[in-house]
Amino acid sequence: MKVYFDTIGCRLNQSEIEIMAAQFRRAGHSVVDDAGKADLVIVNTCAVTSAAASDSRQKIRQAAQKGAGQIIATGCWATLEPQAALNLPGVENVVLNENKDNLVSDFLHITPLIFDLEPLAREPLPGDHLRTRAFLKVQDGCDNFCTFCITKVARGKGVSRPLAEVMVDVKNALDGGVKEIVLTGVHLGSWGKDLNHTSHLRDLIETILKETTVQRLRLSSLEPWDLGEDFFSLWGDPRLCPHLHLPLQSGSGDILKRMARKTTPEKYMRIVLDARIVVPDIAITTDMIVGFPGETDELFEESMEFVRQVNFAGGHIFPFSARASTAAAEYDNQIPKAIRKRRSAAMRAVFAEMTHNYQSMYLGKTVEVLWESGEQLPDDRWLMKGLTGNYLRIATNTSFNLANQITQTKIPSFSEHGLHGEIID
Repeated sequence: MKVYFDTIGCRLNQSEIEIMAAQFRRAGHSVVDDAGKADLVIVNTCAVTSAAASDSRQKIRQAAQKGAGQIIATGCWATLEPQAALNLPGVENVVLNENKDNLVSDFLHITPLIFDLEPLAREPLPGDHLRTRAFLKVQDGCDNFCTFCITKVARGKGVSRPLAEVMVDVKNALDGGVKEIVLTGVHLGSWGKDLNHTSHLRDLIETILKETTVQRLRLSSLEPWDLGEDFFSLWGDPRLCPHLHLPLQSGSGDILKRMARKTTPEKYMRIVLDARIVVPDIAITTDMIVGFPGETDELFEESMEFVRQVNFAGGHIFPFSARASTAAAEYDNQIPKAIRKRRSAAMRAVFAEMTHNYQSMYLGKTVEVLWESGEQLPDDRWLMKGLTGNYLRIATNTSFNLANQITQTKIPSFSEHGLHGEIID
């Protein structure tokens, strides 16, 4: 059987389809790069915003239009609106998040234990979701109560994967030739808390760095209140990528309270300063929500000013999206769409300037780039795109496909694809 996977949303979704792909391969089936070639299409949906839910539905419709044999919808949007997912063309089954881990075994009518027997080395997914980096799911669910977030409803309570299980996944990824491993989770920083009262994410990181030869280890999104006093000492090992994604959501203390975020601008800034003392060139990126209910012009300006003070390396900007079953959807003082759109544009402009300034610091410098994807050009050369440890996106033209290779690369200028790199022989 030929299987095609599609997904949108977070890195956790990417990790999950990689797990399912490996399970199908272990059972003797193949993974293809186009829905039109597939007997089965699995779409891992997202519901973090209304736009993400819309994109999820569009992915399913596109698979049906290409003539997919049958479609299974899973993930957050499908979990929240299973009947709506079933009503889409081609969808024969909806698998809720709580049953996602058994999706493959249930579909194939086999015991899940088969996947534990001689597990295969990790292979990148073909097609649009090709990643030479391995996204490993180490945690799922969330025990926070942010008033804007639907993910807790869709994913349930926080659950950590045991250390031994994670290490098996790490070994399989390395056996497959992976150079970079990305640890993912809904609430990654809470890893270990449900296993015992002493485990912390830093224990997992230390074990991976101590017991493996992974060349790069990257952390996905971390809530700023999860980091202990000595957390940044981990960056004494240069294999830990100098990049932190710390969702702020608002630079206004009043709005953070309305969001039920467990931080304040002052606490957040302390974390940023602590990180930069240990790793001066660390890239700190974030997520921001604009137009949250009750955000006055003055509070928005307060948020903008704090963002400038932090001086982020980049970030994602979201206009507030009211999600049913969340507290914020019922708040008074909802902000009109036109104002949310205007504030989003203003915030994006500030972030664009900060990102350009951060990238400009590396002009003329030599960095290590892990080349992730390549496009063959008409002249038989390759357009390669890759990432530095601090998440700078680099593009270059080469004579060879350098996917999954790390090279010393000089950055002389910007290009239409971002920073332009010249590989040093």
